Amino acid sequence: MKKVRAKKHLGQHFLTQTEIANDIAHGISDKESVKNVLEIGPGTGILTRALMARERFNLKLIEIDSESVQHLHERHPELGSSIIEGDFLKMDLTTIFEGNAFILCGNFPYNISSQILFRIVENKDLIPEMVGMFQKEVAERAIAKHGSKTYGILSVLIRAYYDSGYLFTVDEGAFEPPPKVKSGVIRLVRNERKELPIPYSFFKSMVKAAFNQRRKTLRNSLSAFLDENLKSELSETLKLRPEQMSCESFVELATRLQKDKG
Repeated sequence: MKKVRAKKHLGQHFLTQTEIANDIAHGISDKESVKNVLEIGPGTGILTRALMARERFNLKLIEIDSESVQHLHERHPELGSSIIEGDFLKMDLTTIFEGNAFILCGNFPYNISSQILFRIVENKDLIPEMVGMFQKEVAERAIAKHGSKTYGILSVLIRAYYDSGYLFTVDEGAFEPPPKVKSGVIRLVRNERKELPIPYSFFKSMVKAAFNQRRKTLRNSLSAFLDENLKSELSETLKLRPEQMSCESFVELATRLQKDKG
């Protein structure tokens, strides 16, 4: 069988250690309520086989690389139409499992890993859980708590809808070709919040504005959202820098700002 070439422009680093693939697959919780699993970027299929071994899963794959798609069809003909050639970032996710919820899993390409996380949040009602491997820096940023240097826009948006945890670190030598950095596997599990009290688009724009000038106080970074009355009313909060604000504090602040605009 022809060897699949890892393509730099797709951010591919193929996992080569079966034990790690098994650990990722078993990082998915044992809840029976959701059996659909979507793997992003299966590549040569090492994680795919670990997921197939968990027989309760109804597994589908999305792969943008036609060479990998051909390899997967040849090695796993039993998967048939469950192998989808396409771009996860551009697909209508409601079509994959006929509108039903699914767990997301994968050794995610480094070059689109943050975009994948943003897409998860935007599709929170479809994706109750995610277990995936990212560049370690991205993994740490995704689950960071307020007060840490890695806490940022992604951290806040994820915490709005998901409980998160860091599972384990994977060294460079576990991949072919080996990346220049370590990787981290994290789990996201949907929390109890159904919706924010303000539009998600407004919340995201406010959080983004706050962290775009993270060294400044909120009074400066959020000046476009504030009038003089709000500056006075929220004076204590506005003295803080964004990394000092928990997700819930950002929700409260966004709600107050939106109310003022309304």
